[in-house]
Amino acid sequence: MAAAACGTVEQLSAGQKLDQAFEKLGAEKTLSFELELDTDAASLKALDASSEPEPGEELPDEVAELLSGATISVTMQSKKPIDESGEKDFVGMAMKVGTEDGDLVEYRVVGDYTYIRTDAKSLGKAMGAPVPSANDLPPEAGALKKVLDGEWVKIDTEEMERTTSEMGAEPGAEPAPEPTLDAKTQKRLLEAVRKTIAREVEFKTSGGEDGAEHITATAPFRTLVSELVGEIRPLAKSLPPGMELPTEKDFKDAPNTKVTADFTLENGDLTEVRVDLAELAENAKVKNLGLVVRLSEGGALTAPAGATELDIEEIMSGFGAAMMPEEAFTDEAFAEDAA
Repeated sequence: MAAAACGTVEQLSAGQKLDQAFEKLGAEKTLSFELELDTDAASLKALDASSEPEPGEELPDEVAELLSGATISVTMQSKKPIDESGEKDFVGMAMKVGTEDGDLVEYRVVGDYTYIRTDAKSLGKAMGAPVPSANDLPPEAGALKKVLDGEWVKIDTEEMERTTSEMGAEPGAEPAPEPTLDAKTQKRLLEAVRKTIAREVEFKTSGGEDGAEHITATAPFRTLVSELVGEIRPLAKSLPPGMELPTEKDFKDAPNTKVTADFTLENGDLTEVRVDLAELAENAKVKNLGLVVRLSEGGALTAPAGATELDIEEIMSGFGAAMMPEEAFTDEAFAEDAA
């Protein structure tokens, strides 16, 4: 009886600590996190092979290497605490995709502009679609040369959103509104998640290096997701259009293997989350497959100096042209486009 009571106290204590850590994150106005796959190319290739891709559609070695070593860094900045913020409250956003060899793509949304720079050569090589260098382009290519040179360019964000929303729309049609969740529905969704976690997840705590505390959360995968969707289903009518919930049949073939997430807390702050997903693959050749999220307090976002303004139509046509064979880049071809 005493052992059971101790287990219940630990369960409540660990769950409460995680709740408090997430509440502290939500109270921040600026937040940064880094996302990384804890895996290797061989495991990704084995995972791809188990999905039985069609001949010629297998995961390329270059892409497997890229994914296994890539990190995605995100920073968001709001006028309000993050958990109270709607889309219009965010005043800055940044994302960077990096590899062991350097950054591939980076963008920032600051003020009225979206700023972008990319290592086009490395990105093309990794994706198996090499692009020409800026020296291969004629003067008529304009600011596209800056893109291929890895320099910062900027685009009017409102114009970009308007142009992309109009793509594929019927002539004269009004752009569809962005799907959003109202604050009441967000709170009800969060409560559904908390109830499911409290009921289905087993918590354990342990000490770590430098005074850090580790909380492990373990739950059977199929049971957890099916129970979570069951809690959310009464809210289905409040969800934005297009957010359809999966059915019980959709979960029938999902593995019910136990999945463990390891949360690292330092002075009550959540600093890292590691999730081991290898068992879900149900493939002995998938030796290493995990997800790591590192969190920190974000710094203020600033606009890069010296960015060249790029017209949205120019960048859309320019990137399409950049993927053409190099012999297509002739003065005559650009002159025809200009005409």
